[in-house]
Amino acid sequence: MQLKNAVVLVTGANRGIGAEFVAQLKERGAAKIYAASRDPRAVEVDGVEPIGLDITDPSQVLAAADAADDVQVLINNAGISTGTSLISGAVADVRREMETNFYGPLLMTRAFAPILKANGGGAILNVVSALSWFTVPSAGAYAASKAAAWSLTDSARLELADQGTHVVGVHMGLVDTDMAATTQAPKIPPAAVAAAGLDAIESGLEEVLADDWAKFVKSGLTLSPSTRYEQLFSALAGS
Repeated sequence: MQLKNAVVLVTGANRGIGAEFVAQLKERGAAKIYAASRDPRAVEVDGVEPIGLDITDPSQVLAAADAADDVQVLINNAGISTGTSLISGAVADVRREMETNFYGPLLMTRAFAPILKANGGGAILNVVSALSWFTVPSAGAYAASKAAAWSLTDSARLELADQGTHVVGVHMGLVDTDMAATTQAPKIPPAAVAAAGLDAIESGLEEVLADDWAKFVKSGLTLSPSTRYEQLFSALAGS
């Protein structure tokens, strides 16, 4: 589908990749952009409609669906990273990552799927991660939540195919945002992630590998776990 004249809702729209989605949707001529954030005052962009939305709150998700029943494209971008280990970290933090990175997009997809159907099918874009395909001890909770988000993306694509909804998953390594500010390693600009995702919506692509790291990680999925992680940790040590 074409994004020109489309009605789009972006979660986590106040900064980082979400803010880039909003900016580029304006450039591509979207008719209306719902910019969702926990604090709508944090969205300081002319020509958009800010929405207060905590995607982990089912009542707020349903309220957003009622308020934005003209949406044709849903961009599930909001996410968190707590740096929590699955084995030694606090279970509350593990649950918080799952609530935000998996259950949040799930609630949004369930709420907006009937709206997309009524409006012609449309599209859903999920910002996932290369960490959906591997993990490190310090990011176990994040990786688990993103693996679940990858599965959600595939399931939604299959379940919503009959109603004509195009579902895109975007995978990437480190992005130059606040979330990765303390990590010293090569990063890609959030503008590149947003552009690749929006291009996929318009071209019909189902999965985006937004950088070389995402391509490298996915290329090793057929390897045995020991070989795969030897390769991954060697690459990380040299980055």
